[in-house]
Amino acid sequence: MTEHIDGNVLAGPLLDIFRQDMTTATARCASCGDISVLATAMVYDAAPGWCVRCHVCDDVLLTFVRADGRLHIDLRGITSLEVGV
Repeated sequence: MTEHIDGNVLAGPLLDIFRQDMTTATARCASCGDISVLATAMVYDAAPGWCVRCHVCDDVLLTFVRADGRLHIDLRGITSLEVGV
């Protein structure tokens, strides 16, 4: 893989879906159980989308793919997502 960028890059795509800043949302990694804000995740630009990995164990938390005018999201690496209201 190439060099990663931090989870703050997710602000735009997640804002389109959740309508609030999700980089401060807390996610639990399904693999190692780490609980951290998404801004600490390692994000890899894998055009036409992104691969988001746990900053502790490097397992995939979620993927985003933009195709056919849609945003496809796979959250299988996150067992819980906590958002402030």
